[in-house]
Amino acid sequence: MKIILLYGGKSAEHEVSVLSAFSVLQAIYYEYYQVQLVFISKKGEWVKGPLLTQKPESKDILQLTWKGEQATAKEIHPSEIKQEEAIVFPLLHGPNGEDGTIQGFLETIGMPYVGAGVVTSACGMDKIMTKYILQAAGIPQVPYVPVLKHQWKENPKQVFEQCEGSMLYPMFVKPANMGSSVGISKAENREELQHALEEAYQYDTRAVIEQGIEAREIEVAILGNEDVRTTMAGEIVKDVAFYDYNSKYIDNKIEMQIPASVPDEVQVKAQEYAKKAYTMLGGSGLSRCDFFLTSKNELFLNELNTMPGFTQFSMYPSLWEQTGLKYGDLIEELIQLGMNRFEQRQALLMDVTNE
Repeated sequence: MKIILLYGGKSAEHEVSVLSAFSVLQAIYYEYYQVQLVFISKKGEWVKGPLLTQKPESKDILQLTWKGEQATAKEIHPSEIKQEEAIVFPLLHGPNGEDGTIQGFLETIGMPYVGAGVVTSACGMDKIMTKYILQAAGIPQVPYVPVLKHQWKENPKQVFEQCEGSMLYPMFVKPANMGSSVGISKAENREELQHALEEAYQYDTRAVIEQGIEAREIEVAILGNEDVRTTMAGEIVKDVAFYDYNSKYIDNKIEMQIPASVPDEVQVKAQEYAKKAYTMLGGSGLSRCDFFLTSKNELFLNELNTMPGFTQFSMYPSLWEQTGLKYGDLIEELIQLGMNRFEQRQALLMDVTNE
């Protein structure tokens, strides 16, 4: 069977995707699979690379050249990835990859794929939609104010008053559709809030402003379709004030503690909320649920990530590793979950067609 590994992408998380792709390539069971590399450039070009039958020695294999005399790959039309006896592993983070767009394309051409479906991906990627769904489910979260770019341009004073009337500084400003801490800023006053919104709007036309709280960050990994499993919570232990993109992927100024040193009732509650959020969003395949935990053991769900990172620093595979599920076995299970979901959907479509 063939795995079509999609990586790169047009989002600001392009480099994270490449790192994740190389990590996955190191762990795939090549005795069962061949891996077809398909790279998406920052400009949106689709490029077909080599077919791998064994673990690559270097991540240089992912740096494809498709123009000029030194070309080692060729540009293709996206639909050319369709083939029998294959599954797509879309290791794409952020917009145009994790937000339902790629998932919708794969549904349209009839290809099985790893991970969440269209609606779950779209809602999980959109921080504002996620908050509305969590609110309807009764899952605790910090106070927040959604702000559209045109609202900010038309009446910034009203935005300031709305935020300052319902929250206290510090506040955190986030683009609605972005991950890996890209475009996120901390604001200690009105001037910083203005700069933070301007930063967020460089990545999206919608932003969310959240109440900043003194809290630890714990995360729960989720796996499954109908039969949903969760890990114990792990903790992000920081030696920086704000856990931003560079801290995560460039400087590696983080440390993970698995399991998190929290009371048993907090572990149970985090797993309960994670499973409930995953189910409410219609999750399938995998997700990582991120929480804030205060000194009073109050738990607030921050976000649900439908395609968490797979780099060597990533929490998601590390949580499963501590649970007893090895990295290679985790990838194998994700492939099987993707195939099962595809087969179920195909059966439903056939039933509808035959009626």
